Amino acid sequence: MGNRFSGKVAVITGSSRGIGKAIAVELAREGASVVLNGRNRERLELAQKEIEKHTKNVISVCCDVSDVKEGKRLIDETVKTFGRLDILVNNAGVSMRGYVADLAPEVFQSVFRNNIYGTVNPTIPAIPELRKTSGSVIFISSLAGIRGLPSLSAYCSSKMALRAIAESIRIEEHKHKIHVGLIYVGMTEIEHQKETVGPDGSVMILKKRDKKKVLTTEFVAKTVLKNIRKRMFITTMTPVGKLNKFLQARVPLLVEKFILKNLHRFEEGSQ
Repeated sequence: MGNRFSGKVAVITGSSRGIGKAIAVELAREGASVVLNGRNRERLELAQKEIEKHTKNVISVCCDVSDVKEGKRLIDETVKTFGRLDILVNNAGVSMRGYVADLAPEVFQSVFRNNIYGTVNPTIPAIPELRKTSGSVIFISSLAGIRGLPSLSAYCSSKMALRAIAESIRIEEHKHKIHVGLIYVGMTEIEHQKETVGPDGSVMILKKRDKKKVLTTEFVAKTVLKNIRKRMFITTMTPVGKLNKFLQARVPLLVEKFILKNLHRFEEGSQ
């Protein structure tokens, strides 16, 4: 067990399972006090028991950060309990499936409410606290945020928006020495019964992914901690992701041709 984050206080939204929980575990192992967040109280309690194996300095705040008041309450509870805030990891969010022509407009509303408002709502009240500690605000994005992909229009556009928010904060808070990190995460293993939003707005259960073809949540978490330690801006995961980012910026039509040629693979991968 390390202590590279000893004395630090970290909030991780959407941390009752998946990537968020893995980040919380790694931060706890490294000595940080951890604030868990999610909407499912039962899952949060299970996550807290897991974190308590590594630290007793952990609380969970069951709330929906897509609500303005709840986002602020999360930060207020953190400062009330631990007296400070050093790290905010904006991880909470939802994905979706379906071609634009088949989508109910509510799908965009739901995805944007969770992925954008669910990021902005805790970030705004967190900034004054992060100024005091020269802390970090981290945005968990996706390789899907580099360019629009079939069946993922609302998700891609919401993740692209995170870069604009991150870039703005990076400039605005430069004088306060707040570190801003943006993580482009590749396809990652999912926990049983993880949901996504279907074309009609209803909840769909994602199929389990082949472990040989995806990143582990632990690997993603360690990458996030490296970004925080080194105070990096953009971290792009996987060789394919880095190549996609490079080509998209220079020859976007070539990337489009590749997607069209391999459309069936993208559709299969989004199941």
